[in-house]
Amino acid sequence: MTYPATRLRRTRSAAWSRALHRETILTPADLIWPVFVTSGTGVTEPIKTMPGVNRLSVDMLAKAAKEAASLGIPCIALFPNTQPERRSEDGAEALNPDNLMCQAIRALKDAAPELGVLTDVALDPYTTHGHDGLLTQDGRILNDATIEVLIGQSLNQARAGADIIAPSDMMDGRVGAIRDGLESHGFDLVQIMAYSAKYASAFYGPFRDAVGSSGHLKGDKKTYQMDPANAREALREVELDILEGADSVMVKPGLPYLDIIRSLRDSFDVPIFAYQVSGEYAMIEAAIAAGVLDRDRAILEALTAFKRAGCAGVLTYHAPHAARLLG
Repeated sequence: MTYPATRLRRTRSAAWSRALHRETILTPADLIWPVFVTSGTGVTEPIKTMPGVNRLSVDMLAKAAKEAASLGIPCIALFPNTQPERRSEDGAEALNPDNLMCQAIRALKDAAPELGVLTDVALDPYTTHGHDGLLTQDGRILNDATIEVLIGQSLNQARAGADIIAPSDMMDGRVGAIRDGLESHGFDLVQIMAYSAKYASAFYGPFRDAVGSSGHLKGDKKTYQMDPANAREALREVELDILEGADSVMVKPGLPYLDIIRSLRDSFDVPIFAYQVSGEYAMIEAAIAAGVLDRDRAILEALTAFKRAGCAGVLTYHAPHAARLLG
C-alpha cells in the first residue's frame, strides 16, 4: 500500500463535514454573564483594568437583563462594588435587605423574570479588610463564625429573588450550613453553585479593582483558597461540597486549570462550571489590542476549551460578544 488507508483530513475537508463531525458544541445557553453593580443613578463606569467592562448602577441593569435574554444568555451573575462608607470589619452590609446586591436582584427580576440570577456569597465586598470572612485581631480567619454570617447573607439574597447562591468564600462546611438554612426557611428550590476549587490565584487582580476590594486587602488569601500546585485536593473539596448539598460546582480560575476540570468531570456526575476570571479576560483583551490575536476566534476558542474539558457552562465577561457570534 503506497498511500494511507485512513486519512483523517477527509472529514475536515469541507465546512459541512467539520460541522457534522464536531465533538464539542458551544451555545449562548452555556454562558453566564458576570455584571458589576455600583451605587448611583445612570452610571456606566468603565473598569480600567478590564477594557470593555463597566460597573452599572442598579437602574442600568434592566438594559443588561434584556440584552442577555435577547441573546439567549440564561443567567447573570452579580457582584457589588459596595460603597466605602458601608464597609466594616464584620461585613454587616451583607445582611442589609436593601444593599446593592439585593437591589440588583430585584431589578433583574423585574426586567427579565425568565432570566436566572446568580449571587456571590462571601464577605470581601463588604469588609474593610478585603477578606472573605471574619478575622481575629491577629488576622486569622474565623471559619465557623463566618459561616453564620454567610447563612444570613444567603437568606438575604434568596428573599430578594436569587435563583442560585454561589458561596465563593472557601470556608469549610459552609455549603451544608447554607443548604440547611435555605431549606429551613422555605427556599428549597434555590440552587447552590459552590466555588469548590477556588485557587489562590494571581489572576484575580482586575476583579478586585472592579468590586473595590484591592486597596483594602490585608495580606493574602492562601489560608483558605487552594494552593495552585494542588490537584488531588480539588477532588476532596468537590466531594465534600456535593455531600453537603451543592447542585453544581465551580473551578476558578478557568484556563490555567483545565486539567482540574477534566479530572472532576471524570470523577463526579455533577454539573461543573468554570469562571474565566478577570485576569484571563484582561490577557485576551491585551493580546487583541496588541494585534496578536483575532478577537472572535480567540474568544470562541477559549470558551470551547472549557466545554471540551467537561464544563456544563462558563462564567465569562465575553458572554454578550460570544453570544452574538454564536447566535
